Amino acid sequence: MSIVTVQLGQCGNQIGREVFNAICSDVHGTHGLCSKKENESYHDACKERFFIEAESGVPVARAVLVDMEPKVISQTLSIAAKSGYWKYDDHSHFCQKQGSGNNWANGYTVHGPRHKEVIMNLVQKEAEKCDRLGGFFTIMSMAGGTGSGLGAFVTQCLRDAFPSSFILNHVIWPYGTGEVIVQNYNSVLTLSHLYQSSDALLVHENDVIHKICAQLMHMKQISFKDVNQVIAHQLGSVFQPTYTAEDGLHYSRNPLGDLMETLVPHPEFKMLGLRNIPQMPENSLAYSTFSWPGLIKHLRQMLIANAKMEEGIDWQVQPPRPGSSIPSSHSTNKLLHFNTSIANLVILRGKDTHSADLGSFRDPSLYTSWLNPQDAFSAWKTPRAFNKYEKSASLVSNSQFLLKPLDNVVRKAWNMFASKAYVHQYTKYGIEEEDFLDSFTALEQVISSYTIL
Repeated sequence: MSIVTVQLGQCGNQIGREVFNAICSDVHGTHGLCSKKENESYHDACKERFFIEAESGVPVARAVLVDMEPKVISQTLSIAAKSGYWKYDDHSHFCQKQGSGNNWANGYTVHGPRHKEVIMNLVQKEAEKCDRLGGFFTIMSMAGGTGSGLGAFVTQCLRDAFPSSFILNHVIWPYGTGEVIVQNYNSVLTLSHLYQSSDALLVHENDVIHKICAQLMHMKQISFKDVNQVIAHQLGSVFQPTYTAEDGLHYSRNPLGDLMETLVPHPEFKMLGLRNIPQMPENSLAYSTFSWPGLIKHLRQMLIANAKMEEGIDWQVQPPRPGSSIPSSHSTNKLLHFNTSIANLVILRGKDTHSADLGSFRDPSLYTSWLNPQDAFSAWKTPRAFNKYEKSASLVSNSQFLLKPLDNVVRKAWNMFASKAYVHQYTKYGIEEEDFLDSFTALEQVISSYTIL
């Protein structure tokens, strides 16, 4: 089944381009450990998901590009075409001359309704090119106006127009230090609206990716391109073809559906986080060796200690033991840092995946009590390596990982709202105080649901 990617705003378009680059780089890489037949089936499955075969021989991305300013889309189309490996359709983009001014309300109530017909026509045409539509993957930021406001509007339109298709929103969480003064308002409004219309939200935090660039990739002057490439690598490690069954005979044909079935057992819990190991500079790969027991041990501890990267993991955090006596204050503190899961998916890529023991992820103490651990954990595998990593492991988790950042955003937005700061910038576009209160209420419910896991 094919996935139509909808790139929204500057952030969404720049990340989307890097995702397609990462996928193409992986497909065209050399993978001597795999048979010719294995490589061909992997290649075919990838092409079906993300590209259309053009007469020119250059694959065309299954994507719609939307922004309210022309500059980024123009650059995105040009850079993709120059790669020679793939390109965007010349007619699958929409832009205007005026942006949304970092105002969610402007994107949601003005640009959205005004340009709905044109944007949805582009989406419809892209969907009709799919032999079998697997769903939509939207990429957007929460901080600005177009990605967040227009993105939330377009997601609702997708849900109305394609009620039975899966929708996965990829959301970029803004830097905690602040990108724009009203980013917390924009974030609260975006999340609350997406929660109503999306099947799941896959979240990347800018602060975390910045740390990965600095501490793992050893970059000195970190650009948005560097950050976007790390995000794209992580997304590619999830969306490239894998065997979802133990027999390893057929690559998954319904990636979004499989992801939802595996990770979203209840509509109240839609927040997904992603971790990927190892991540290191390319010139270090030749001198590095990895074992499955080591990678799996690190990935499990990253999960339970809520570490977003493999450097600085707190190894003292342990899951609560059933039937244990009342813990001491020290161990209570460690338990408070334990990250309870609803569901987890581990994806292994590379040689000898059949020998990897993932039993530690089936430990019932990792999960909430209302799900059977056998249902809460899944593993996907492929013997084909990903982007030059001989062995790599990814974890997609529906857990408490986002509780603290979410609580911080809601608290900061509420403090501004209580003093009526900047509210007039939203009310002039038709977003009333009641809309803010509804959004706060919706997210407080999400926080409460995840807290009591």
